[in-house]
Amino acid sequence: MSLNLIISGGGTGGHIYPAISIANQLTKKINNCDILFVGAKSKMEMIKVPENGYKIIGLWISGFKRSLNISSNLLLPIKILISLIHSLFIIIRHKPKLVIGTGGYASGPVMYIAALMNIPVFIQEQNSYPGLTNRILSKYAKKIFVAYDGMEKYFKESEIILSGNPIRKSIKNINSKNKNEFLDSINFNKKLKTVLVLGGSLGADRINEFITQNLSFFEKNNLQVILQCGSRYYDKYKNFNSKLLKVLPFIKEMDKAFSAASIIISRSGASIISELCFVGKPVIFIPSPNVAENHQSKNAKKLYDIGAAEYVEEDEIEYKLKSIINKIVVSEIYSNSLSNNIGTLSKPNASKIIVNEIKQYLK
Repeated sequence: MSLNLIISGGGTGGHIYPAISIANQLTKKINNCDILFVGAKSKMEMIKVPENGYKIIGLWISGFKRSLNISSNLLLPIKILISLIHSLFIIIRHKPKLVIGTGGYASGPVMYIAALMNIPVFIQEQNSYPGLTNRILSKYAKKIFVAYDGMEKYFKESEIILSGNPIRKSIKNINSKNKNEFLDSINFNKKLKTVLVLGGSLGADRINEFITQNLSFFEKNNLQVILQCGSRYYDKYKNFNSKLLKVLPFIKEMDKAFSAASIIISRSGASIISELCFVGKPVIFIPSPNVAENHQSKNAKKLYDIGAAEYVEEDEIEYKLKSIINKIVVSEIYSNSLSNNIGTLSKPNASKIIVNEIKQYLK
């Protein structure tokens, strides 16, 4: 007889990849574990979850649009009601022993219905400032797994477990062999320092513009650049490919790209931060200004304040970023300090901690 569980969350890789990591650990540690994912229709989890071998059901749900006019949110109450009813049928049919939510509006309806039906619910919060869905649902949660200290400001202290964020298993394959393979595959020089630029799963056009408009700066400093520009921007920037710049729409083998990098410029979503803590290389965070409650800036500032990373707001790129890159390149002492400090924050066993705690509720 199978043990049925539900994991819900999505919208961005920051919610999806921790959910998949938890699922992988659950199936590894629990016999006959049958996991069903619940996400939002038309979002990236509907592709990423099946790619990793799990079933998923999509709800007709979306988040509150803060930046748009009132009419953009007119359907939201209807979507919530329909998603709650859909979630009720999902739970009745699947009969889960427990439900785990990793955040994002997709997790709200199924977590709420599960709590009303006295099914144990658990929250995994990736950010230093929790999202609205997890703040609302926290009063129903048996345990809340967090990645940062000080989360008792938002959650009940007795329910908090400092686990760290689960990271993709592949990220742990950081080695010189992968470095050389990746640099060979893009025809880059193994003797030059490599800057890896990540604009998040959707790409970041402001960062793309800066890189392509400042190629002379990188050439002058003997730097070669790997730019993950995002699929929607690839046609705009693919013609900038050269012996010192490789433009990619998406990097599937991120472990190899991390292996090749000397410096990393990245958005500051919680999942990528956790992976970069494990990687332990100098990082410059450029938070996305287009996220709920500015949580990426709060994440980045946490690391900046303890000397674990550099931090530049998107509207500061033009007059700050080059000098910070130069400082890291010139000063080996400073570069090593950033690497060491971010490396101390790594929690590679987050999935194990989460699953070991959850298993206690399955006895």
